Amino acid sequence: MSREDYNHAISTNKSDTNLETISITGQDSHSDLFKVDDVHLKRSLKDRHIGMIALVSVFGTGLFLSSGGTLAKTGPVGIILAYAIIGVVVGLNQMAFAETASLAPLTGSTIRHAEIFIDEAVGFALGYLSLWQAILPGGLVSAALVIQYWSSLNPAVWISVLLVPIALTNIFSIRVYGEVEFVFALLKIGLILILVFAGLILDLGGVKGQERLGFHYWKDPGPFAEFITTGNTGKFVGFWAALSSVVYAYGGVQGIAMLAGETQNPRTNIPRAAKRILYRVVGLYMVAVFILSLIVPYNDKRIAVSDGTAAHSPYVIAFERAGIKVLPHVVNALTLCSAWSEANSGVTHTARVLFSLASKKQAPSIFLKTNDRFKVPFVGVALGLVFLALAYMSVDSTAATVFSWFQNITSSNLLLNWILISINHIRMNRALKAQGFQRSDLPYQNRIAPAGAWISLIASIILLITGGFTTFIHGHWKVSTLVSAYCSPVLFTVLYLAWKLVKKSPQIPIEEIIIPVLLEDYRTRPEDPVEKPKGWKILTLLWS
Repeated sequence: MSREDYNHAISTNKSDTNLETISITGQDSHSDLFKVDDVHLKRSLKDRHIGMIALVSVFGTGLFLSSGGTLAKTGPVGIILAYAIIGVVVGLNQMAFAETASLAPLTGSTIRHAEIFIDEAVGFALGYLSLWQAILPGGLVSAALVIQYWSSLNPAVWISVLLVPIALTNIFSIRVYGEVEFVFALLKIGLILILVFAGLILDLGGVKGQERLGFHYWKDPGPFAEFITTGNTGKFVGFWAALSSVVYAYGGVQGIAMLAGETQNPRTNIPRAAKRILYRVVGLYMVAVFILSLIVPYNDKRIAVSDGTAAHSPYVIAFERAGIKVLPHVVNALTLCSAWSEANSGVTHTARVLFSLASKKQAPSIFLKTNDRFKVPFVGVALGLVFLALAYMSVDSTAATVFSWFQNITSSNLLLNWILISINHIRMNRALKAQGFQRSDLPYQNRIAPAGAWISLIASIILLITGGFTTFIHGHWKVSTLVSAYCSPVLFTVLYLAWKLVKKSPQIPIEEIIIPVLLEDYRTRPEDPVEKPKGWKILTLLWS
């Protein structure tokens, strides 16, 4: 249907035009696209929830623990450049994502967008790849390991203890999950600010017995580290190898629309949450990493390794150097919050990914079932909790090593998500143009989104291709590195081709992408305008 036909349908049938009255050739099955979410789920998440869920998903163990390994590879200037470059890629990607998600605010986000804008085989492959990543209980294993900083009890004890609140958070209303993650996000931000101010005081010589550091570590041992080889080549290799770990540190940003079907006013709140990625997530990351680069030298051997607790955190090492005893416990508590939140989010996302796949008939319909009172997809939640039991494998050190190896296989899934977010947006824009619509017809527009989609697409492809490049350097061949870097793209391709062979699904022609159906839903279900905060409500800008 062209824009002229769409406008004619509206003008001649204004009183009862809805999704069912618009017929799209070959696409009639999409008329109930939004009904699955509307019937089975309940929109309980407010703007403050969805915004803070984005923050809590991003600030994980990558900043507090693995940033030391990144610093060891790159040096102080190198780590700042790495975080800045990936931050720009993430920000541009989120602007494109905001436009697509506001037009099609569906549970599962990119998984269902791929079926709408590209091909159902792409949605199938991405869905099951995302499911694989969500069900692995890496967060719970990390949380139990972090507690070992304080306790010598068997990790199985803490796994059992931590499982209980995860189950309680997910079996009740999604509002409970939102409130829990909201509190954790506030706690994380507060603790990050404590680390930043403590690091700044340390750097400026505010700690008794500690000389002023200033930019000393930028000069000695230097601004860039050498990795694998020496000279400028070694500095570049270290910088490029660190980009992959920084990508994973930003992991989770694409999850802001996963709960679109349970979010109030999603066409307004999801774009707002996406925009916050630019000036909150990237801003906080850059400040935290900048302070880190000032207070610990990259050649400290302890930061290059990690036992999963705060013992090898670069922040802890810096504070221990200055004789500050309490802050290591703060860092470990922060790491524990992050790891538990990751495990909690994994169960939530497992249920929603399965719900999304079931809505497309790519998973058993039982995963569409929700309880009457809370409208929670409890079957998917139950399956997510069952898979969390795999965390008990960490009790045995050999099994834990094998489990960790398989967990790393899914790392490149983040880049695949960013690539498909960009492709969805590019095809959406092409469909708008081909069908006679304007970008101004979209519920949300951003001027930098069209160019941003292409930039983030190209950058993400390059990062995905070069993710395991160090294993091809002479003398540094590692099968584990090769597998963890490239297994996800291979699995994606296998899943994609399997669906193609079995279902023979064609790629959707640009002219048949259901832009009119999406715009009609937007037209017939307007959202309440956003009120500017006044009086005491101005304080809500801290989290909304």
